[in-house]
Amino acid sequence: MSTVDGGRTSTVELGGRRAVRAASRRRLGALARAELLLLGRNRGAVLTALLVPLALPFSVRPAIDQIDLKTQGLNVGTLMLTAATGFSFLFAVYTSLVSAYVARREELVLKRLRTGEPADAEILAGTALPALCLGLAQALVLTVGCAVLLDAGAPKAPYLTVLGLLLGLLLSAALAALTSVVTRTTESAQVTALPLVFVSMLGSGIAVPTDVLPDRVASVCELLPLSPAVRLVRAGWTGELGGYEVMGTVLTALAWTVVAVFAVRRWFRWEPRR
Repeated sequence: MSTVDGGRTSTVELGGRRAVRAASRRRLGALARAELLLLGRNRGAVLTALLVPLALPFSVRPAIDQIDLKTQGLNVGTLMLTAATGFSFLFAVYTSLVSAYVARREELVLKRLRTGEPADAEILAGTALPALCLGLAQALVLTVGCAVLLDAGAPKAPYLTVLGLLLGLLLSAALAALTSVVTRTTESAQVTALPLVFVSMLGSGIAVPTDVLPDRVASVCELLPLSPAVRLVRAGWTGELGGYEVMGTVLTALAWTVVAVFAVRRWFRWEPRR
């Protein structure tokens, strides 16, 4: 009898967990759809998210042409591909999400959502999903375009590129939520996002390959937040990282992600500053 009762209890618990997960997915989908509609109404944010990552990689082409690529064992296609992916992280996801989180907070949308059923993680994830999907789509399109048009060739370790994309997108969203903490208004969002944008462009191998930097500077730059993701994306094409290097790069990316998520849980603001 106890076995039967135990089996029924387990079935009920399993069904309850499935129902909870299904409800969570429905709430997450509803939040993402609402955020997508709001994003579509903001033409400035849409243009920034769509056009900047597409145009900026070509703006760094003159700087790349001045580098002795053969000496460094590099090629234009790989560098442009890496730059394109990095710009997608920075502009399609990071800067657009900083503005989105601040705007929803100032409009009291986040505060109202917290009084309902969605959990905090669902609210943040639902707000981020459209930008994450946009960033992923852009990165894939630009990657294919660079591979075909600039003769980047086929990736030697595609799983590293996929891992780098996922880690970069996740960390960009977490950093956006963290940056919104120190951003008072939507107008100042572009300003507060600039430090990370500039540091990442110059030090994470996006606009300037780390190979051309002095060894000590390059070693420091490898510890920047987006450097591990950009490095993995590039290594997927070149196959330049060994097993221990891949492990260290992944651990660095995970460490930054854990720190960012912890900081967001600790300091994220759900209401406007008064």
